[in-house]
Amino acid sequence: MLPDRYYISFVALAFVCIAAGRVDVVDADPLEIGSSAPEFKLPGVDGKTYGLDSFRDADVLVVVFTCNHCPTAQAYEDRIQQLAADYKGKKVALVAISPNDPKALRLDELGYSDLGDSFDELKIRAKERNFHFPYLYDGENQKVSRAYGPVATPHVFIFDRQRKLRYQGRIDNSEKPALVTSQDARNALEAMLAGRPVPVEKTKVFGCSTKWSDKRESVKTSLDKFAKEDVALTLIDEKGIRALAKNDSKKLRLINVWATWCGPCVAELPEFVTMNRMYRHRDFELVTISADAPADKDKALETLQKKQVAASNYLFSGDDKYKLMDAVDEKADGPVPHTILVAPSGKVLYRKSGPCEPRALKRAIVEYLGSTYK
Repeated sequence: MLPDRYYISFVALAFVCIAAGRVDVVDADPLEIGSSAPEFKLPGVDGKTYGLDSFRDADVLVVVFTCNHCPTAQAYEDRIQQLAADYKGKKVALVAISPNDPKALRLDELGYSDLGDSFDELKIRAKERNFHFPYLYDGENQKVSRAYGPVATPHVFIFDRQRKLRYQGRIDNSEKPALVTSQDARNALEAMLAGRPVPVEKTKVFGCSTKWSDKRESVKTSLDKFAKEDVALTLIDEKGIRALAKNDSKKLRLINVWATWCGPCVAELPEFVTMNRMYRHRDFELVTISADAPADKDKALETLQKKQVAASNYLFSGDDKYKLMDAVDEKADGPVPHTILVAPSGKVLYRKSGPCEPRALKRAIVEYLGSTYK
């Protein structure tokens, strides 16, 4: 039996993995050792189309199924880069494939990322991270992924010169580089290049489960559940707003000042709803403050309900809107919408008068919360 401290840590990790859509998969059916590499023809983020023949000059082909959103996949991005670089001069080619159907990815599975798994988002990640290997998209019909059978991201398949599978499984045995004790993929490559049998041909993989298209129903179910959440609106005075902006809580706080009479304010509310659904299972909360007159509280509430803003919603109880804006942010120019992202220390990490920049705001959130499991 495990000591209590290890059992508790294991349970805590399990809950985190479930929230992020991560599982340790043991009952899936990936390609068998000795099998031929299934052919493919997939678009790359560089505008080219790739197939097995694209890597005909390589003695060894490494196919890594990975993605944008998964915290485990993100933890391995640097190692995948380094693996490709270290073996490039040894006639080893590496290609990455995203197997996920982006429409099968729930918002609450995006809590560690500022990007989803659509083709356009793969292009953004590859450019920002300067990937120097082909990054391909198989989310359209997943035929290639189903042929290879990746059960989680990342999942590695290594083929010899005859394109027979010699290794499949993990890259190494820990998300945290300092804790790695078994370089499984590198061990396989070294053995193959030396003409030796691969010491360990198969390993388990840990990461986010592959988002097969049949999981689209779970996305619909989650959206239906979100739509039924209670939406309330509470009056708040200047002192209360200053306390919100000071943020003595332990959570990252996103504050948006809006009004029903402000078209851009209402138009961008769905962006905040999306962010709230993505990150709220972590140390994050969304706060909205309406600048409508107290007499228009019902109108403001109706708008929030239509937009499904199930967050901490307030309406300023005073008449002096300048006091409202000063209480929220002394650097605010006055126009609404106005958005700030406040760390528990009270430090403003993001500020924008006028419509927010959703990608920049998500990036600021993830930079603070972290994109990998801590």
